[in-house]
Amino acid sequence: MTIAFALKVPVWPFHTWLPDAHTEAPTAGSMILAGVLLKMGAYGFLRFVLPLYPAEAKQYAGWLAFLAVMAIIFGAFGAYGQDDFKRLVAYSSINHMGFVVLGIAAAAKAVGTLDATIALNGAVLQMFNHGLSAAGMFFLVGVIYERAHTRDLNEFGGLFPLVPVYGGILIFTSMASLGLPGLNGFVSEFLVVRGSWPIFTVYTAVAMLGLLFTGSYILKGIKKVLHGPLNEKWVGHLTEINARELLVITPLMVLMLQLGVWPAWLLEVINRAMSMLFGA
Repeated sequence: MTIAFALKVPVWPFHTWLPDAHTEAPTAGSMILAGVLLKMGAYGFLRFVLPLYPAEAKQYAGWLAFLAVMAIIFGAFGAYGQDDFKRLVAYSSINHMGFVVLGIAAAAKAVGTLDATIALNGAVLQMFNHGLSAAGMFFLVGVIYERAHTRDLNEFGGLFPLVPVYGGILIFTSMASLGLPGLNGFVSEFLVVRGSWPIFTVYTAVAMLGLLFTGSYILKGIKKVLHGPLNEKWVGHLTEINARELLVITPLMVLMLQLGVWPAWLLEVINRAMSMLFGA
């Protein structure tokens, strides 16, 4: 059961299917896969593994934390090495879902403690936040692909003057994915790190190092698409993001900002649900 849910999240070394699945999927399919379906694996841990097998979950929580940290590090390095924009975002999902699993592992190890409660609430909030930022990123990849008919980052460069609105939205969403303070990704990752630190200090320290690598691949993507010398072949061919596309991305951006500034309303709901499951 644990392997099945780990495959669905996915965590290292069960992650290899995800980049290929995203690459072959249409934009809407990738948004649903990243925004909803990956969370089914984490939900399985929360709803079945931890409540039904608490002793076994506590015994093997260290191994689960190890796999989570490997997913964080490997996902970041894998994303940085990609030239396909969509594969970069796909590997970023492995990186971000690693924090979800780390929080779940910490909760399994020290269930009933304040630290476990913080880590667990952070993990569930990270599930929601990743759904927003990843769905937004895959949508923005689809927007540029629909116009350029390529996802090769080496084909872009210097596009910000041509599509400034798209560029601003891409930077905003990328910063939310990065975990910039004031946006949604920061809150959940901070809670996971804060709750996991007393329980898995070494693993959490390595995960924090992984945040630096996360910044590297996010900035690489922004640089390759928006900055640097302008590729002249796109002049007159790339059009700005349109009203229909803005209607899709704007609600996601509003939630990214709202949860970064005021996450309490959602954390209250999450905490009540987790208390019912684990008495936390």
